[in-house]
Amino acid sequence: MEAHALTIRLLNKVEFPFLVLLISGGHCLLALVRGVSDFLLLGKSLDIAPGDMLDKVARRLSLIKHPECSTMSGGKAIEHLAKQGNKLHFDFKPPMQRAKNCDFSFTGLQHVIDKIITQKEKEEGIQKGQILSSAAHIAAAVQHTTACHIAKRTHRAILFCKQRDLLSQSNAVLVVSGGVASNLYIRKALEIVTNATQCTLLCPPPRLCTDNGIMIAWNGIERLRAGLGILHNTEGIRYEPKCPLGVDISKEVGEAAIKVPRLKMKI
Repeated sequence: MEAHALTIRLLNKVEFPFLVLLISGGHCLLALVRGVSDFLLLGKSLDIAPGDMLDKVARRLSLIKHPECSTMSGGKAIEHLAKQGNKLHFDFKPPMQRAKNCDFSFTGLQHVIDKIITQKEKEEGIQKGQILSSAAHIAAAVQHTTACHIAKRTHRAILFCKQRDLLSQSNAVLVVSGGVASNLYIRKALEIVTNATQCTLLCPPPRLCTDNGIMIAWNGIERLRAGLGILHNTEGIRYEPKCPLGVDISKEVGEAAIKVPRLKMKI
């Protein structure tokens, strides 16, 4: 996660502090990056990651059997098919609308979509595993709802950081990384947020958005330059399977209960 956050500095001159949104198949979090190894965690997914949810919806829609999507990953298939659908055909409500924090949730949305797909299969008289005539509309609606949910939480994070003088008022930077960051529809939703908040949106190129060795090597270079976490002896070192990212201030963000102005998501 630290490597994903710092990858942008390999290609762009980005000074600390900046805000990072990490969205992938395994993670979803918002953090303020104050230094190479200095993070404030503002919010994270309370259940599954957006990439995981989009993959599950694609599997439930059997998009691997769709002639245009057979070679694509689940997320890419949803993005491709969504272009042919009407995002307003189904009214999926963005998750956690009443929670004024920066946490995310995607399981509830996935369950709602599962029910809709089952209902549509009965209406069309088709078996599970066959392609629905409304598959493109479902793809468009789930992508739009996901984009709106991610955009609103990110909007609140920017407002919180500016309110607390943790980010520059005029030239703040939002970095979006991880596999889902390559979704252009979600990226456009985030552009609407950054334009409204006078921020600059930066994304690493797609090849550096997914997990890769280059980002890990760059993270090592950043740490070496900063003189952080360099071991000359590995004796007595304890290894842990999971490492928390920085200091978790998500409770403080929730207590601030910042109301986010409504933005028109014309994408």
